[in-house]
Amino acid sequence: MDEITSESGEHIGEEDLSEISFSRAQSYFDKSWVIRLLIVLAFSLFLFLFLHFRETFVEKLELGSEAKRYVVAQIDFAFPDEEATIILKQEAAHEIGTIYRIKDDFIHQKITEFQKYITNDEAGGKQWDALSRESGFEDIALALSLLADGLNHSRFADAKTIQVIERLPKENLPLPAGDFQPYPPTDELERLPRSFWLKFGKEHLIGIPASVSNFILRYFDATEWEFEVDQGIEYTLRKLSQGRISQKYTRVRAGERLIDQGELVTTRHISMLKAMKEKMSQSRNLLDPLTLFGTLLMTSLFVVVAGLYLWENHKETFQSSRRLALLGTILLLALILAKGVELFLIQNSSNYVDLVRFPLFVPFAAILLTSLMSARISAFASIFLSLIFVIALAVESVPFLVINIMTAMICILTVRSIRRRKEVFTVCGKGWIATVVVILAFTLYENSSLSLALLGDLTSTFLFLGLTAVLVVGLLPVLESLFQIMTDITLMEFMDPSNEVLRRLTIEAPGTYQHSMVVGHLSESAASSIGANGLFCRVATQYHDIGKLANPQYFTENQLGGVDMHQLLTPLESAQVIIAHVSEGVALARKVGLPEQFIDIIKEHHGTTLAYYFYHKQLELQEGEVDERDFRYSGPKPRSKESTIIMIADTLEAASRSLDLFNEQTITGLVETLIAQKMEDGQFDESLLTFEELGHVKATLIKTLLAASHPRVKYPPHHPGEEG
Repeated sequence: MDEITSESGEHIGEEDLSEISFSRAQSYFDKSWVIRLLIVLAFSLFLFLFLHFRETFVEKLELGSEAKRYVVAQIDFAFPDEEATIILKQEAAHEIGTIYRIKDDFIHQKITEFQKYITNDEAGGKQWDALSRESGFEDIALALSLLADGLNHSRFADAKTIQVIERLPKENLPLPAGDFQPYPPTDELERLPRSFWLKFGKEHLIGIPASVSNFILRYFDATEWEFEVDQGIEYTLRKLSQGRISQKYTRVRAGERLIDQGELVTTRHISMLKAMKEKMSQSRNLLDPLTLFGTLLMTSLFVVVAGLYLWENHKETFQSSRRLALLGTILLLALILAKGVELFLIQNSSNYVDLVRFPLFVPFAAILLTSLMSARISAFASIFLSLIFVIALAVESVPFLVINIMTAMICILTVRSIRRRKEVFTVCGKGWIATVVVILAFTLYENSSLSLALLGDLTSTFLFLGLTAVLVVGLLPVLESLFQIMTDITLMEFMDPSNEVLRRLTIEAPGTYQHSMVVGHLSESAASSIGANGLFCRVATQYHDIGKLANPQYFTENQLGGVDMHQLLTPLESAQVIIAHVSEGVALARKVGLPEQFIDIIKEHHGTTLAYYFYHKQLELQEGEVDERDFRYSGPKPRSKESTIIMIADTLEAASRSLDLFNEQTITGLVETLIAQKMEDGQFDESLLTFEELGHVKATLIKTLLAASHPRVKYPPHHPGEEG
């Protein structure tokens, strides 16, 4: 029996309480160092890629809030300066002056006056009579129509505005550029210059005889026109002028302060930070030899530290391919989950990344590792993953680190007691409460106001833990089956009385079933008293004697009516029938698919003990030497605390039924005698129980047996007709 104590006298166990989750039987896969090396190399490669292809973190600022600290440019970059662009566009819009046009009704009025002029006025009539001999009425009608159209389309502005219009894309202008004239009116009624009419005649009165067009233009040259502002054309031209202005980029040098502490965050600040992040990502050459070597060095550091921790504290995991594969699988799942969520948030156009400031990835691995391996490995892995995530993910390092580690630790402390899969949601709920406290603490510690960002943090962490619960519930049975692991949840499922093997026991070997139930109660109490896995003891003992189903009538507890089947057999044959219930139990367990951990108990609960009763009878019948090996169980000896406790409880329960006097003194004597015999026979040589723990086990077994057989008050006989 091994006993290991610290310098302070405090007991140090060689294995974690959850180590019973793994069978001690090792296959070639489990023992091969080549496979372990391949597992480590595969994990290292994935970790290298995770660290190498990382996003750049730049502090996030909330629009309209006050900056908690000043931010400095980490690299030279240019950012799209919206404020400067807006100013330039405003200046471009101001380059377009007022656009005037002649009022439509005024044009119609003047043309009507002209028609009266050539018909009523003597001078006009005489001139028209002279022209009409050369040109017909159709020419004058066409000329007036062209004149009206030309004046309706003409726009007037200052020379600077005309120059701007000439630079605008012609296909986008609301009117041809030639219709814009550099003659801005200065009075309410104003004559147009002669140069305008000369140009107008050439462009608009095409096909009209020169004598007719000159006559009309001379008349209107002396006319004063009434103008109005054309706001529609003016607005369109200003928009076109603004459209010529491209995005303005402002350069920022490394070391320049982007925002001061307490300064109000504007869209300009946010734009600068986004541009700096993009520039930093572009400037990072992933194929540069130095960058590759740096990532390789970082990966090696993490892998070596993890390996040293496992070698010093969990050699059974370090030397098991199956356990390393399980650990690596859970860590890889956490890395994949983190990278997938990060890519979704960064590439999503809705800018969810600004709302999710504290993503929770570590609790996912913490719950799985605590359930499937051990709390100590889970705690180390939580810190291990948190550091990797801080380095490789675009997160705010300090809050992310604290929130993930704190939440993971709460989950580790609470998940160890779960017995049903739905309780995983309760664990995640407790983790979220811890997250709420940490987020509030950070908010108040940084003297920040309770804003919508706080609500976003609480909502996002709630969703992350909800997702964690769903993933864990879905993955637990898959990992349990794939790596042959037994958790408390699995144990509870094997306690179901409707299980085929247990139903057979109750029908075919009821005495054995009752014996197993009592042994389960004893071993659970004893195991719990030293911190071992009491639930495992309780469940495993229900199956430890299933081999007796092969020949139930040969075992005393199943013999009814006083018929002893061993009277028909020699002591050696009887011993072989009794001893065979172990091998029969192993065969049946494998046939019905019981966990290897249960099979270990079936093999070890008798160790290599001697079937002494039949051995002694053989000595009486046979003179000379008797080979002890024919009367010993094949073993192996108990190799775990739980297996040792079950052996003691099994022997004690059977022996206690032979006591004539049942009290504390006789029970204590029986326990001391049986344990001394087992120790003298070397049955505890491979056990992990310490002497101190064995003392607790003895005391608990005595107390439990006495409690189970306490005397009851005798009731007086009840006669018919009496009340009460």
